[in-house]
Amino acid sequence: MSVAREASTSASASAVSASQPDAQEQSAVTVVLVEDSVIERRFLRAAITADPGLCVVGEARTGRDAIALIERLRPSAVVLDLELPGTAAIEIIERIMASVPTPILVCSTEVDAARAAAALAAGAIDVVARPTARDADRASYAEALRRGVRVASRVRVITHPRGRLKTRAQSASGAAVSARASAEPTVDLVAIGASTGGPQALAHLLGALPGDFTPAVVVVQHMADGFIEGLASWLDGLCALPVGVATSGIRLQPGTVTIAPSARNLVVNDHLRISIEQPPPTQFNVPGVDATFESVARNVGPRAIGVLLTGMGRDGAVGLKAMRNAGAITIGQDEESSAVWGMPAAAAACGAVQRQLPLIEIAGALVAILQGHSLGGER
Repeated sequence: MSVAREASTSASASAVSASQPDAQEQSAVTVVLVEDSVIERRFLRAAITADPGLCVVGEARTGRDAIALIERLRPSAVVLDLELPGTAAIEIIERIMASVPTPILVCSTEVDAARAAAALAAGAIDVVARPTARDADRASYAEALRRGVRVASRVRVITHPRGRLKTRAQSASGAAVSARASAEPTVDLVAIGASTGGPQALAHLLGALPGDFTPAVVVVQHMADGFIEGLASWLDGLCALPVGVATSGIRLQPGTVTIAPSARNLVVNDHLRISIEQPPPTQFNVPGVDATFESVARNVGPRAIGVLLTGMGRDGAVGLKAMRNAGAITIGQDEESSAVWGMPAAAAACGAVQRQLPLIEIAGALVAILQGHSLGGER
C-alpha cells in the first residue's frame, strides 16, 4: 500500500482493504490495524509483515471503519491502539466483541495501565507495551507485536454481549453463600496461575468469592511490564475481597488477594511471608507460575489449593504437580471454558490436576472445600 493510500480518508481505506486477497493472504494469519496515526500505522504494518506468516489485510483510523472492515474481512486478529482519542478504543472493543468476536491485541504505554485493564475487561486478549520515547527499542516492540498476534490468532473468543464483565451482578445471586466452615479451616492459601485470557477468568473467579472467604489468595498472571497495577486496581473494584500487588517481605493476609508484580517471581516462604525474586535468565514466562506453585508446595503443602486457569504454554504444570504431590488440592480449568487450553492441558497431561472444572464452578468448589466438602475424584 502506498503512502498516498495510507494518508487517504477512512472511506478509501475501507475500499482498499476490501480488495481480493491473494493466495498468500488466504494462507496467512490476517490482521486488521486500528490506529489513527499514519506514521504509527506504517510502523505496525512493517513490524507485523516482517513475519511472512502474518498479513495485514486492512487498516482503519476510526471505530466506524474498524467495525466495517472486521465484519467484511473476518481477520484472524485485530491490533488496536489503546490511545485513540477519548474512550474510542474501549467502545470499539466492546462493539467488536458484541457483534463479530475477534481476538484483539491492544498497544498501550505503561501510563495507560488503567485503560489497559478496562480493555481486557471489554474482551481484549492481551496488551503489548509500547515504548514511550521515539528512540526506545522499537525492535523489541516489533517482536512483541508479532508474538502477540500469533498468540491472539489462536485464541478462541466468544460473543461478549456487554463488552465488560459485570462480575458484581453475577456474584450477587450467590451473595448469601458463606465461606465460613464450622470447624477450624484447613486451607491457608489458594494459589492461582493464569496467562492468555486470564484477566477475564480472574474477574469471574475472584468476583464470585464471598467477602468472608478466609484463606489468603495469591495470583500469578502473565502480563507485560507496567500493567499489573492496573489489573489489580480493576479487580479490586470488582471483588468483595481486597486486591493488591505484592511487595517483598509482606505476609499474605487471610481474605485478601495478592498479585505477583511484573518482571519478578513471587516466592511463598514459611508463615506465608513472600519474597520477590529475580527470575533466572532461562525463564521464559515472567512472573513464573511454576516458581510460585513450587514454593507453595515446599512451604504450605497440604494446607493449600492450586488453581491453574487459561493460558498458552506449560507454565504452572510442573508446579501444580509439586503441589499435588505435597498434599494440596489441585484444580484445572476445563477446555471448553478456557480461552486457550494450554497450561491446564499440560497440567492434566502430567497428572497434576485432581479435578477439571468449568470456570463458573471453581469459586463454588473453593467455598465447598472450606465448608469441609470433598472435591471428589478426577474428571
